[in-house]
Amino acid sequence: MEYNTEREDLKIPEYGRNVQKMVDYALTIEDREMRNAYVKFIITAMYNVNPDAKNIVDYKHKLWDHLFIISDFKLDVDSPYPMPSRQETIAPPLPLSYKNSDIKFGPYGKVLENMIEKVIEMEDGDEKKVLIALIAQQLKKSYLQWNRDSVEDDLILKHFEELSKGQLKLHDDFKLNTTKNILGSNKKKYIKPKNNQKNGKHFSAANGKNNHNPK
Repeated sequence: MEYNTEREDLKIPEYGRNVQKMVDYALTIEDREMRNAYVKFIITAMYNVNPDAKNIVDYKHKLWDHLFIISDFKLDVDSPYPMPSRQETIAPPLPLSYKNSDIKFGPYGKVLENMIEKVIEMEDGDEKKVLIALIAQQLKKSYLQWNRDSVEDDLILKHFEELSKGQLKLHDDFKLNTTKNILGSNKKKYIKPKNNQKNGKHFSAANGKNNHNPK
């Protein structure tokens, strides 16, 4: 299990770690059409976190601005609005309110559940097929973030069927990414310090921070 002291800081904490992970995943999608489809769904998920945002002037524009901030301005997609500059985003985003709601499976969070519900409502087509596959892959990735041990694909597919109430179907030849590949893409490299072994200090080569003391 990954502890809070080992997790990367969230760009905009109000949206939660699931949205951050989905944006990180979008950055790895090479096919532009698939990436555009997935990002549109992330925007929907961000809105579902705070549906009261529609009362904010130009709230859709703000959601896209927040999306680019979360991606560290690295996301290349067909946005209806220009990407903001870093200078424009110095001011902190408006805080989001939260509504209590039951979560069926803890590892996936409410955002993924809401995404599945929205996909169910979509008309059949290529975009829907792409999103169904991407969500299934995200379920396994989220599960492994919650529990670093190996997980059987049958369990992920069972959870997918339960969350979608059997209304979303994957292709017969669909395959989930392997656990090794998923964990390998998230693995950080560590350098063992020479002079601080007695103090039990360890430094991350990825960010140069001392990971011995809690944040």
